Parts: sequence; structure tokens; C-alpha cells
Amino acid sequence: MRRFQQDDNASDKVILGRITGVYGVQGWLKVFSYTDPMESIIDYSPWYIRAENRKKAPWTEVKLAAGKRHAKTVIVRLEDCNDRDQAMAYIGSEIAIEQQQLEALQGKDEYYWRDLFGLRVVNLQGVELGVVKTLMETGVNDVLVVVSEKEVAEKEREEIGGAETEDAKADYRERLIPWTLDNAIIAVDIEQGVITVDWDPDF
Repeated sequence: MRRFQQDDNASDKVILGRITGVYGVQGWLKVFSYTDPMESIIDYSPWYIRAENRKKAPWTEVKLAAGKRHAKTVIVRLEDCNDRDQAMAYIGSEIAIEQQQLEALQGKDEYYWRDLFGLRVVNLQGVELGVVKTLMETGVNDVLVVVSEKEVAEKEREEIGGAETEDAKADYRERLIPWTLDNAIIAVDIEQGVITVDWDPDF
């Protein structure tokens, strides 16, 4: 499964990682990559960057001059970024590409993370467990974070300035379901928006 994230406020962008620091004095940057393997992020150019946590900020197009894996991280140099002072200005930026830059997935059971967000999760007995809020990488296998649809609605209410209700607090439930195909994960139907799981609703 490809670990790319959908940008909530710009549907044509897919977030691949973020810039976390500088490397050396010649304009190189350290990158935390969501791609698997991590160095795959340098296969895409141009990138689009913006300050992290500024969801309404415009994206700025940048092009890679060079990039490589270095120990447990990825380092890159952007065009026209030639010294440490210039590089410092990019720290904390999110990295995205346009959807059309993504390769078409060939495997029957291959999905991008962004394709799973918001899908309903139902167990074999037909019990609705909630919707996919996000996914986590654990090192062994990825994990679906599933919350109630009511919680999602309350989150949207909060984002537009409303207060969380007491009912929502009482009903909140978060389930962590391992992404293990043919085990916990029985079927994925992107068109219908449903993931079928073998999962006890009490867990």
C-alpha cells in the first residue's frame, strides 16, 4: 500500500512528506518522506511546497536539482537553493505533488492511503464500525484508524467554529485495525466506499 496523504483543502495535491532541516552548507535539505521506499520521493518533480499547518496557504512550485537517501533520511537540493541560509527558509514546509504525477497502481490489492480515507468500515456480521480517519505505519504493518461517523461530523463542526457536543464525547470510539489482507481486511470496494473486515465490534 502506498503511503501518500490526500490534502484536504486542495484535491489535486497529494502530500508526500515534509522538510525537516538542513544538511551541510551548500543548500541541501533533510526530508521526512511518506513514500515507500522513502527515497521514492525524489522520483517526482516538480514538488509543490507550503508552510506546514497553513492549510489555506498557496502552494509554491519547486524543482529538484539533486537528491538521495542518506542513512535513515533523504536529502535533496532544490534549484536556486545554493547555501545554508536559503535552505533554512524551507524548514517546516510540506511537500506535495499533483495527482496526475502519481503512477497507476498495477497490483489488484494496491491502494494509496488517500483512497482509503473516509471509507466506511463494516465487519462480516454487517456491523458498522465507523469510517477511516487515517492510517499509521507501525513497522510491522500499517494500521487503519477507524472512528464513528458521528465523530467525523463533530470534527467538521469544530473546524467551522462549533463546539463539540457532550453526546459526541460519550460516543467517541477509536478502533485500530491492522492492514492485513485476507486476515483482518477481507475486502476493499473503493467504488462503493466500503472496507469489509473480520473484526469484533467490542475491540
